[in-house]
Amino acid sequence: MRLSALQNLLFTSVLSLGITTTATTADSLTAPAIFYPFGSAAGDTNNPADDDGSSPVIQLSSSFLFFGHSYQNISVNNNGFFTFNQTSSEYVPYSFPANRNQDIIAGLWTDLDNRVKGVVSYQQYINGGLLTNATRDIKTYFPDLNFNASWVFVATWDKVAYFPKTNTETSFQIVLISGGNYSFILMNYGDIAVTTHPVQAGYDTINSTNYFVIPGSNLSSFISNLRNSSNVGVPGRWVFRVDSEPGNSIFKNNVLGIRFRLSSFSDVTQSGNSEQLLQQIKQELVKYGLPNSVELKLRKTQKINP
Repeated sequence: MRLSALQNLLFTSVLSLGITTTATTADSLTAPAIFYPFGSAAGDTNNPADDDGSSPVIQLSSSFLFFGHSYQNISVNNNGFFTFNQTSSEYVPYSFPANRNQDIIAGLWTDLDNRVKGVVSYQQYINGGLLTNATRDIKTYFPDLNFNASWVFVATWDKVAYFPKTNTETSFQIVLISGGNYSFILMNYGDIAVTTHPVQAGYDTINSTNYFVIPGSNLSSFISNLRNSSNVGVPGRWVFRVDSEPGNSIFKNNVLGIRFRLSSFSDVTQSGNSEQLLQQIKQELVKYGLPNSVELKLRKTQKINP
């Protein structure tokens, strides 16, 4: 993680308290429009139509750096998540942070079944227009980085049903993007059917040194709202930078400042917006790789003129 880029972002950002959180962004854009190309037209490879099945272990054309671990192999599991170096048939997600011995990326980990309805497919790219689009997206969300995508991996769950309800349809993507020493995750959400199954969306690392749960995604009654939620202001899209070493916390040896435009401290405390404000700040920091376990607290200070 380059601290200077993050510092520049944080010091120049102005957060207004009167706005809605990114988790409730207006549905002005349809989430499927944000999907990267997928399916037969994109040359995807389909996963077997197999309940609790997976792709084979896929050898990556370029290593993917995930919080200090460099991976050459990945598996696209039908139940909505990636595992590295091995497949997984787990259909009941565990809650993040789990403090386990594996790295995992969950677009929507739950009990999905593509035998009767829906297709799970994947494709990796090392050249072409999709890399140009990925570069543009990352530069939009991380404008201070000198980034050019050299590799992209796209996995799509297209209108997949929940087990055993074959009349349900759920669509989402996990996109891995890397270039140089940088790596990113995009999670794109389309129509997500409500389910009674346990669900989990986000990521977890070995020993949960870094983890993130998309707010509300572990509540089955909320997940249909994923197509309207975001941490980058694009309905249905969540973006994270994930190349950093877990030990390189941005707070380890540095004190960062964030500037706010407030008419008075009571704008926060009396309006009940303090938790909303802290959540917005935390989501922005987690986007840059801050461990989700960090707690943010608001403290009032008063300047006394000499």
